[in-house]
Amino acid sequence: MSKQLFGEFEPVSSKQWKQQIQFDLKGADYNDTLVWSSPEDIKVKPFYHADASEVPLPVSTHASSSKICQDIFVFDLDISIYRANDAVQRGAESLSFTIEDEQTDVKKLLESLPLEKITVYFHLQFLSIDFVKIIDTIATAQNADIYCNIDPIGQLTQDGNWFENLEKDFDRLNTIIKTVQSVKVVSVDVAHYQNAGANFVQQIAYALAHANEYFNRIEVLKQPLTFQVAVGTNYFFEIAKLRAIRLLYNITSKEYGITTDCHIFARPSKRNKTLYDYNVNMLRTTTECMSAILGGANAVSNMPYDALYHKNNEFGDRISRNQLLVLKNECYFGKVDNPADGAYYIESLTRQLAEKGLALFKDIEENGGFLKLLKDGTIQKKIQESAAKEQELFDNGKEILLGTNKYPNKNDRMAHDLELFPFVKMKPRKTLITPIIAKRLAEKMEQERLESEKLNP
Repeated sequence: MSKQLFGEFEPVSSKQWKQQIQFDLKGADYNDTLVWSSPEDIKVKPFYHADASEVPLPVSTHASSSKICQDIFVFDLDISIYRANDAVQRGAESLSFTIEDEQTDVKKLLESLPLEKITVYFHLQFLSIDFVKIIDTIATAQNADIYCNIDPIGQLTQDGNWFENLEKDFDRLNTIIKTVQSVKVVSVDVAHYQNAGANFVQQIAYALAHANEYFNRIEVLKQPLTFQVAVGTNYFFEIAKLRAIRLLYNITSKEYGITTDCHIFARPSKRNKTLYDYNVNMLRTTTECMSAILGGANAVSNMPYDALYHKNNEFGDRISRNQLLVLKNECYFGKVDNPADGAYYIESLTRQLAEKGLALFKDIEENGGFLKLLKDGTIQKKIQESAAKEQELFDNGKEILLGTNKYPNKNDRMAHDLELFPFVKMKPRKTLITPIIAKRLAEKMEQERLESEKLNP
């Protein structure tokens, strides 16, 4: 069919396309007018064309197998069990439980779930060998697919302290890895770097450097490593970011004899979410979930539009889950694999991000590795610099969040709707390192509006 339709036309080269564009510009400079540069110094061209010198990147992205996930914070166990089963009945294909209390009856929780149908993720805010053993015993007996996202380095970056200390944390982690039969346990929280303001290249490089610390400190790692990733609204860049992480992971892990592919768990970013005109958050999370699926995330958990200021509620959870159901079943995202293959623009972005990310990763390793640079404060400083640049763009109206710094509804009132504190919480205490603080772009502007509401009710 393609030969019948296009065989009579001569192919058009990149040079011919560029010449035609320059002619249409009528003297305007091509590079100044149509080529723009991202904060990572990636040049984005107005068109992309087949390049015989560039072989397509070996990135496998099975979009059809990406699972719809529901987040559940476990406080009241019976309520959490009810919510979990209700979510599965309404279309969730996986569940992610956040557990703070080591005394939680995880055996009762797991035995109440249809483990034969779903994947289960645990985000444990403690490091317990016995707790993971209970999970592994059930996973082995029922042949269940379970991930315990254990990330001592992530704990350090967010809290400023280890669970206990470096040696004991890694001793426990190694013991867990040797003990478990079925549960996948090692995780890298890349999402926190994005939520704190790291740019694309930094996120990729820090993901690799973070993972590399585990490669060097874990005695035997034969199971897939999980990357927890946050996805923003720069649609094509986010697709390329996930592909670049997978590509570079496969390259670096082979140096350690690791042949398993990584596992990517994606969520929408918190950084661009807003308190005012909160319904726009649904538009943001829709494109972010699209990027995650097309970029090759194995599981995607959406963020409810009201998550900043409302406690978990059935309506917000249902809407966020339905966004993913529509993408998978009505937009046919669940019917195709490797959807980004052959897209010259995405291939180019993936290649550039991977090259720059790998260069930064090598620089980190040459300067002592990720943990050393965290201790020195170098990583924190670099993220702060990137976040400050983005914040300045937002404050000057060049980085736009509709309904907040562009076309805000001056009559919108939120002061009486806050069930949660939506801003950075300050907790002065002694820490081993300076923690990396996640902060939304709109926080300062929202705080000013809330104060104005109090003065002008």
